[in-house]
Amino acid sequence: MIVSNKKNVKEIKIDNPSAKNALMKVLISPKEGWNGYVMRVFKIGKEGYTPRHAHTWPHINYIISGRGKIYLDGKEHDIEKGSYAYIPANKEHQFMNTGNEELEFICIVPEEGHK
Repeated sequence: MIVSNKKNVKEIKIDNPSAKNALMKVLISPKEGWNGYVMRVFKIGKEGYTPRHAHTWPHINYIISGRGKIYLDGKEHDIEKGSYAYIPANKEHQFMNTGNEELEFICIVPEEGHK
């Protein structure tokens, strides 16, 4: 069981040459008792993006703040605060900040999706 605030969690820089201005915080994982899943928060700075990639697990996302685009399986989709997405397994995807403020979103993955 855990009750906390994201401001108390250390940011981790996404160390990938295909990412720009991207940070992650791990909020809840098996370490906190949620076996099988991990809830993370990503922050993408102005003009930033995550790597374009695909993997064998699905994930769900909820946009907390900002504006941007999700590239998903060959098409770009506009996103903003309140948007959400389900990314199926094996679909190429990428998050891009197209606004003037940080793009912040929740990403929940199965445990094997968080390394």
